[in-house]
Amino acid sequence: MKRFAHGMLAVLLLLSAPALAQKAEDEAGDVSEADKDSAGPLRDRIPPVSGHLFLMDGRFEVSPGIGLSVRDAFFTKVMFGAALTYHFTETVGVSVRGGYNLSLVSGAAQICTAGNATTRASCRPPTVEELTTRVDANGARVPANVAYGLNTLLASVDLQWAPIYGKLSLSSEKVLSFNMYGLIGPTLVMYGPLNTLTAGGNVGLGFRFFLNKFLTVRVELRDTVYYEEGVGGSAGAGSVRNQLMAEFGFSIFLPTVFQER
Repeated sequence: MKRFAHGMLAVLLLLSAPALAQKAEDEAGDVSEADKDSAGPLRDRIPPVSGHLFLMDGRFEVSPGIGLSVRDAFFTKVMFGAALTYHFTETVGVSVRGGYNLSLVSGAAQICTAGNATTRASCRPPTVEELTTRVDANGARVPANVAYGLNTLLASVDLQWAPIYGKLSLSSEKVLSFNMYGLIGPTLVMYGPLNTLTAGGNVGLGFRFFLNKFLTVRVELRDTVYYEEGVGGSAGAGSVRNQLMAEFGFSIFLPTVFQER
């Protein structure tokens, strides 16, 4: 009888062993290697690189900035300006832009005098007065467009197109999102000591680097093309000018939050 009871107990233990083992694994929280990876600390530290950190569709962009002219013969311009842009879609927007230029005499400008038997040839940088005035018939200095490139005010309406959105991996845990855009539009330019107004156009290329959902750092390179009257205001002596400007600034997007569509 004892042998029979011992045999039945052994059979019951054999039948219940798989169920007990599965229960023990469940209670211990045993998971697969894939589940361990998805729930582990690496996933918590590195978010997936997918989707858009930033969306522009239907938002306003306020963009203050400072610019510096490139390759100026007579005047180096430091521009203080701002732009207001409305983005109709994620890639197309229209902006209104204005800026004031602080003009400094370029280091490339020189006034040279020929030498003679008693003096040596020499060169010196011109003064602002020498570049913005001339001597009239009475011997007085009057404002005149003596040198090209004295721009004071700029205003433009630009069409923006941003076809490229990308991401840069800064480290194993940091990703910087950006977009690249082109722009084109008509421009109003005030130039010279007589504050002459003229119309022109500008084209440019820019990048936005997204810091969060409403703030970006912005870098642009623009070429403004316009017609400037000749030196001294001489009729028919003008020329088409190119003003190349590098601009740096930031942008605030309004509203400051967006919803995925």
